[in-house]
Amino acid sequence: MRIYSIETGNFKLDGGAMFGVVPKTIWQKTNPSDSKNRISMAARSLLIEDGKRLTLIDTGLGNKQDDKFFRHYGLWGSFSLDSSLKSIGFEREDITDVFLTHLHFDHCGGAVMYNSSGLLVPSFKNAVYWVHKDHWHCANNPNIREKASFIKENIAPLKSSGQLDFIEKVEPVLTNASCGFDIILVDGHTEKQMLPVIKYKGQTIVFAGDLIPTSGHIPVPYIMSYDTRPLITLKEKSFFLNKAHENNWSLFLEHDPYNELVFLKKTDKGIRLDYSTTIKENF
Repeated sequence: MRIYSIETGNFKLDGGAMFGVVPKTIWQKTNPSDSKNRISMAARSLLIEDGKRLTLIDTGLGNKQDDKFFRHYGLWGSFSLDSSLKSIGFEREDITDVFLTHLHFDHCGGAVMYNSSGLLVPSFKNAVYWVHKDHWHCANNPNIREKASFIKENIAPLKSSGQLDFIEKVEPVLTNASCGFDIILVDGHTEKQMLPVIKYKGQTIVFAGDLIPTSGHIPVPYIMSYDTRPLITLKEKSFFLNKAHENNWSLFLEHDPYNELVFLKKTDKGIRLDYSTTIKENF
């Protein structure tokens, strides 16, 4: 097995929304904002090469939305999914599996694209797309809180293509899942967000998704206003962080542009960041 960090692009989101009730005077120490109160964000995917299977975890925002849409999110930097794949010798056609932690647009926008005929089609024509069945129902019948995050053109083409497959089990930890790795299910941010657990070279790496989007979100009370069930997020984070520390897990951060792979330590204030590195540096 080999794993690779895939930078798909960078964007910005409102810092207040990203940190909820935490005052700006506190969160700006780790996540400084621009003149519009937006903090810098990554859309970082993980690629797993395991035998003949090449699995991409999340796909970033993609590029099919119009300029008006992207102006809200302050795109910056030069990263792209295609250039990141090319830099390690792969192309879209090589991907056999696309695992979507959840269907918010910044996680699955790159899963679908316009083809040369102007039709919406899966971006990875040879891949199976993995989504949790309960989350799929949630995305297709969204509550008013999440409706803007579930964009129809990111979702409908997956079903009509015949490339969609579901994870259906609902235990908190799914072992030997059909997608090829273990999964932790969390419900605070959205219904049945899936966090991949990867055993690699004697270590355990957890793709932290939107449970812990940046290193600034490691303290348990630091949660996003986007979370649909914030009290559940608090419980899930507390349990997860303690388990991660006890088992020396490293966390792969999807949205932190400056910290990719982080390790934790226990302090008198709770679990905190110990140090950060990268997949390439650590392995």
